[in-house]
Amino acid sequence: MKKTPSPKLHQSSQRKKQNANLQLVGTFTTNSALKSLKYAAKKCVAVFSVFLSGKRKTASNDVENVERKNTSKVRGVASSSIDLSSESNTKNSSKWKFSYSYASSSTASGQLEIGNFSFEEIYKSTSKFSPDNEIGQGGFGTVYKGKLNDGTLVAVKRAKKDVIRTHLSEFKNEIYTLSQIEHRNLVRLYGYLEHGDEKIIVVEYVGNGNLREHLDGIRGEGLELGERLDIAIDVAHAITYLHMYTDNPIIHRDIKASNILISENLKAKVADFGFARLSDDPTATHISTQVKGTAGYMDPEYLRTYQLTEKSDVYSFGVLLVEIITGRHPIEPKRPIDERVTIRWAMKMMKHGDAVFAMDPRLRRNPASIKAVKKVLKLALQCVAPSKQSRPRMKNCAEVLWEIRKSFSDEMNSDHPSLPYHHSENFPRREKNKHTMFGIEDDDSHKFVSVPNIHS
Repeated sequence: MKKTPSPKLHQSSQRKKQNANLQLVGTFTTNSALKSLKYAAKKCVAVFSVFLSGKRKTASNDVENVERKNTSKVRGVASSSIDLSSESNTKNSSKWKFSYSYASSSTASGQLEIGNFSFEEIYKSTSKFSPDNEIGQGGFGTVYKGKLNDGTLVAVKRAKKDVIRTHLSEFKNEIYTLSQIEHRNLVRLYGYLEHGDEKIIVVEYVGNGNLREHLDGIRGEGLELGERLDIAIDVAHAITYLHMYTDNPIIHRDIKASNILISENLKAKVADFGFARLSDDPTATHISTQVKGTAGYMDPEYLRTYQLTEKSDVYSFGVLLVEIITGRHPIEPKRPIDERVTIRWAMKMMKHGDAVFAMDPRLRRNPASIKAVKKVLKLALQCVAPSKQSRPRMKNCAEVLWEIRKSFSDEMNSDHPSLPYHHSENFPRREKNKHTMFGIEDDDSHKFVSVPNIHS
């Protein structure tokens, strides 16, 4: 028999010869037999695992069916996949890693088991809708803090009986929209209740107030610029998900500071989907609808044409960016005439080279912060462009904001390594995570160009 070449020197050529002529396997017969045995063993293990898995899954389904019969309480996310709404993902949050891998609405709706609560459980959890547990008021109704039997804290939105007839569509719309989405920067739906004339929605409790309260100084001791940029990035990610990563685009239609809830670690969660609209046709360029929204945040083109697009949310986001930087409300009726509409005043200051004077007086001034503010206001200017074709998409906004935040952090660490950060009261310091660059130039010559109108 022909002598077998050395396996170390001629392994590649030997494999070719083996494939060409099975009679030359020679001394490899034993190895081939071992491989065959291993392969057969793996196949047996795989079949056995599938069999056991099917048994476990069947048993699990039987238990779940029994539980559903014995209780009306929602079971939340029943899946082993990553929960994008969980606070446990803080270290891998959007603060330092921009990602497009959002969960689709079909996945989210498949995981969420939305069900009814009993009125007795909600009544007890809120201490009989005690005024001491009231945490908010809205056009739809009153929001209470509740504690379920298992200790879970929830926010209970109870519709006002005298307005439910006119707001019933908003109640149903919010339930349907929340049931279609799941993202760490969106408030999660736990369940709902219709009991006689009671209409109640139970959602995730976010216990650190809303962004407007922080900007007004009602919560904490004020947000530093880095914290404000983090919040803006969170909101941008949430809206990007609604526009691009659900089965059909969702337009929130009421993006504003009071609808941005803040968690204990300063994570932003977009709430209040009563005005949200889902496009039945993902390729549709607009939705003709009755105008709804909040004064100061509403897209003027939408007001004029009644045609709602994703760029209407972009306009509201631009107003929110100015609000975050200036600390002012969109409309300030008590200020001088030329300062009453905040976005007009801020853009005027920026164009005249006085962006520093548009900064919230509570923000610390230094070269890095002033530079970052200029860039944010430039982005905001694009977002509030009169024509939707001139506005960027939310995905682009998120990318630009991420780069602004990264550059600001790098400059602060290099120029002022020992400069302490001022944090709001009782907030833990966030760990710095590794981040990825996105190639957006960070200098004063950078221009924010209009983005082609792709999805509007």
